[in-house]
Amino acid sequence: MSVLLSMAMFPTDQKESKSEYVSEVIKVIRDSGFDYQLTSMATTIETNKMSEALAIVQKCYEKLEELGCNRVYSTLTFDIRKGKNNRLKTKIQSIENKIGEVSK
Repeated sequence: MSVLLSMAMFPTDQKESKSEYVSEVIKVIRDSGFDYQLTSMATTIETNKMSEALAIVQKCYEKLEELGCNRVYSTLTFDIRKGKNNRLKTKIQSIENKIGEVSK
């Protein structure tokens, strides 16, 4: 099974720039050991089970809580598919096979 989680998480009660806090969230994701892709608006992570994806979300929230954040905004989007894996890459490859390179 492949669970793709696209998520963004940041505090709303801290200063205007959020990169200091987002960087800490990305460290949690990076250290999880799962494949991920950072974009300018969200990060997509691929896990094998829903429980693994939810555990990453929990750890990210706990990191922001440790940093003194009292209000956190998150968006979470899931794409869950049985019988498939490596979709973080293959979904993009499928489009590129049809129309050529899409990312620079």
